[in-house]
Amino acid sequence: MFAFAASRLLQAIPVLLTVGLISFALFAFVGDPVTILLGQDHTEAQRLEMVHRLGLDQPFFIQFAYYIWAALHGEFGISYRLAQPVSRLIAERLPATLELASAASILAIAIGVPMGVYTGIHRERWSSRLFMAVSLIGVSLPAFLVGILLILLFAVSLEWLPSFGRGTVVPLTSWWTTGFATWSGVRALILPAVTLGLFQMTLILRLVRAEMLEVLRTDYIRFARARGLTDRSIHFGHALKNTLVPVITIIGLQFGGLVAFSLVTETVFQWPGMGLLLVQSVAVADIPVMSACLLLIALVFLTINLIVDLLYFVVDPRLRASRDP
Repeated sequence: MFAFAASRLLQAIPVLLTVGLISFALFAFVGDPVTILLGQDHTEAQRLEMVHRLGLDQPFFIQFAYYIWAALHGEFGISYRLAQPVSRLIAERLPATLELASAASILAIAIGVPMGVYTGIHRERWSSRLFMAVSLIGVSLPAFLVGILLILLFAVSLEWLPSFGRGTVVPLTSWWTTGFATWSGVRALILPAVTLGLFQMTLILRLVRAEMLEVLRTDYIRFARARGLTDRSIHFGHALKNTLVPVITIIGLQFGGLVAFSLVTETVFQWPGMGLLLVQSVAVADIPVMSACLLLIALVFLTINLIVDLLYFVVDPRLRASRDP
């Protein structure tokens, strides 16, 4: 497994370099950072000094090498909009996004997997048909509409939950804050987590159901029934276990998608995370923040893909056998 993980890490290096080149090209060829930083009223001497300070007088690939070296040390330049280090802005916003994505994924898994198993085992019951009909709504409705409807119902009409913000947060480290430790933070998390996780929940439900229906028709399930095993043992000890490989793939990729594409939900609920920061940066062409977010999203997807590949070895013994000498 160590050799497999090392090979995956080596494969990730050219991917990150390619994404870094694209993000650096955004930084280098889109907009004029000197004018943005100095404003319209600046002298030629000030401009030349800023060009030298930013390293813009160097050849392209020399600038790219400096950019990669700085990125390896967690430095991504200065935000044009806020005039703050991008690394500091990401450190402030990343905990909120990871917290929201984690809550949405946990909610989607906790509801989607049991409902998928139930509808796969009892596919002819009226409750299963109802769950499948409701799941179509979750797949069809866009996230911004779901968020607005939830705000209208639970925040405006019933006044049970807040409609925006992150609530009260407490620091865990010098830069990591969480809302899980306060009742206000938990209440503020419910609506955006449901909005963000609804599509993933319905996707997991339908995938688990389809895999269960396919597995329950296989020969080894018939053999297990012939041996006299209980339905519980067959459904959860054999059938469910053999549906986990595609489910793990979808859960992993969807978690990366939640981190990468949470900007709609964060904008609707004014959640102070990476998505809202990216939307605000795009509005004013804040290229350093945009390029850093692009690199971070690529790193998240690569990390999740590595974790998913390693989990395959845990749930599928055939992969472990194929790797044995």
